[in-house]
Amino acid sequence: MDSSYLVGVELDDDERRMLRAAMLEWIGPARPTLPLVIAMGFDGLDTFSDEVMRLRSALEHRAAMTVQDWHRVLMGAEIVFVSDVVGSGLDWPITTGFSDASTIAMLRAIQRKMPRWRGSVQFNITEGGQAVIANPERPTA
Repeated sequence: MDSSYLVGVELDDDERRMLRAAMLEWIGPARPTLPLVIAMGFDGLDTFSDEVMRLRSALEHRAAMTVQDWHRVLMGAEIVFVSDVVGSGLDWPITTGFSDASTIAMLRAIQRKMPRWRGSVQFNITEGGQAVIANPERPTA
């Protein structure tokens, strides 16, 4: 799929608030490196803050974003939440007001709502121990 294709993802208010908080962490306590910024899909450190604030604004205004922008938001939230080296890590609950448990639950819910970013199919295991496709209607990006 073309990464400039606009995708709307239905997120609840808490999920949007958490993602906006994650983007703001990159402007505050988090310390991204150039290789990390590039790996997250940004052009470089010199434009990183502006791009993060643009994404934060798009989340706030419930705007559809490109696939590449959703990649940036999701990966950025995952990294800034978990990493104590380049992200907020152990300070996350203090600086964002979101507990670790609620953040993990929201990240998993958000991941399930977004198109599949990679070619693998995501499975659930039935009570009988069989693997079934979790959501065959979920589009791939």
